[in-house]
Amino acid sequence: MQTSNNNNKLNIFERDLSGLGVSTKEKDFKEILEVIQNAQRLTLKMNACSDADEIRKIFSELIGKEVDSSCWIMTPFYTDFGRNIMLGKNVFINHCCTFMDRGGIEIGDECFIAPKVNLVTINHDINPHNRTTTYCKKIVLEKRIWIGVGATICPGVRIGENSIIAAGAVVTKDVPKNVIVGGNPAKILREIEI
Repeated sequence: MQTSNNNNKLNIFERDLSGLGVSTKEKDFKEILEVIQNAQRLTLKMNACSDADEIRKIFSELIGKEVDSSCWIMTPFYTDFGRNIMLGKNVFINHCCTFMDRGGIEIGDECFIAPKVNLVTINHDINPHNRTTTYCKKIVLEKRIWIGVGATICPGVRIGENSIIAAGAVVTKDVPKNVIVGGNPAKILREIEI
């Protein structure tokens, strides 16, 4: 655990990614706001496009790293930040997905993400007088994950390789590999035999 002295040495982006509280009232929040505004500009541009190569090019600019040509991203796509998304190879993201990635979203090779999936890495403080403070936790999708239509993956969740998230599931806890989960909150429905 870091001491508060070490916390003071971290910039606002490092604090955000490490799960420390960040408030919109902080002077340095303007740096996060600039990234958010850039993400809005780029997603608007991307969502006006229908060419898969051009979408991949704009998505690469959004996340700040080149997206492999094997990936297919359908628009519209929504994100509040963009900079903290990492995609493996052969990833398919269907339309109307929302990635709130300030805490980091890592998507492994050969993952399939259905329409209207929400990957949310951020929470507000539960104290009603401190709601401008947010806390982020990374989401990790290991290889060959399939997330069904309208599922929501909550902050800090890791999904083990080959697993399936059923349509409409709300995943609040880590999912082991080779299982199907569903429900709200999601529970293991059965194992996948490989």
